[in-house]
Amino acid sequence: MMKRILVTGAAGQLGSELIPALRERYGNDNVVAAWRRTALTDEVADTGPSTQLDVTEQQPIERYIRDNGIDSLYHLGSLLSVAAEANRPLAHRVNIIGLLNVLEAACNTGLERVVIPSSIAAFGVDTPHDNTPNETLQRPTSLYGISKVFGELMGNYFFERVGLDVRGVRLPGVVSWKVEPGGGTTDYAVDAFYGAIREGRYTCYLRPGTYLPMMYVPDAIKSLIEVAEADLARLKHHADYNVNSMSFEPEELAAAIRRRVPHFEMTYDIDPLRQYIADSWPNSLDDTVAREEWGWRPDYDLEAMVDDMYENLSRKLLG
Repeated sequence: MMKRILVTGAAGQLGSELIPALRERYGNDNVVAAWRRTALTDEVADTGPSTQLDVTEQQPIERYIRDNGIDSLYHLGSLLSVAAEANRPLAHRVNIIGLLNVLEAACNTGLERVVIPSSIAAFGVDTPHDNTPNETLQRPTSLYGISKVFGELMGNYFFERVGLDVRGVRLPGVVSWKVEPGGGTTDYAVDAFYGAIREGRYTCYLRPGTYLPMMYVPDAIKSLIEVAEADLARLKHHADYNVNSMSFEPEELAAAIRRRVPHFEMTYDIDPLRQYIADSWPNSLDDTVAREEWGWRPDYDLEAMVDDMYENLSRKLLG
């Protein structure tokens, strides 16, 4: 049973939502938010402990774990797809070296469990794009995707060879409203809501017909917590579970938003890099393995997500 948890990347899209959920579950004082540059949200900063940690340095991570009685860790610190392509050396230090530092620190301090989210970016153009199986060819063409395959393989290696309980899910594109997008290819699905509420229009950088697996952030958080708390005896996989929720293309999202904002207009100005990355990712995922091994079920479909997203983001932006 996890008792005191450290979350790296606490200021990001997932961390800003995961930490409040964990604090509600385990107690405010038992979940530590670790961040580097970007400031924490007020909700995270004001409700429990936090610390500045750089995942590219192993010794401070080890020291903090030992000094503060940490027994479990969610490693969310990462450069996303577009940001990684813009700074390859930094992406290597954060996504590759940072992951290895966390795993080695976990081993050296006897942590009970490490959770490392993977991504649909771990797949590539040669992967079956429809209903992508849990086990299939992985040949990503982006730095972010390469780092996610590395994370899956290292997580499974540390479980099998070292005895560290590492778990993870392959998340689709995540839609959320608390933190603005931060360099991901699927961020258009968040940007579209900002455009709809502020101006009634949005220029999408992906072309019409670009189907991608997507997930509303409460389901993403649910998947991370559920896989962490699953009975180890039932798990045949560890750091590489597909989790599916919904798939849509930009115009489908625009149509759903238009049912709430009738005058909303989506136009297109294709970004070649983002389109290249998106074209290498699946259209949909087969998550049968997660459903069978730990009972995964999403709560949100497209309409439910758009309702909740529009209501919350309107309150945030308009008061």
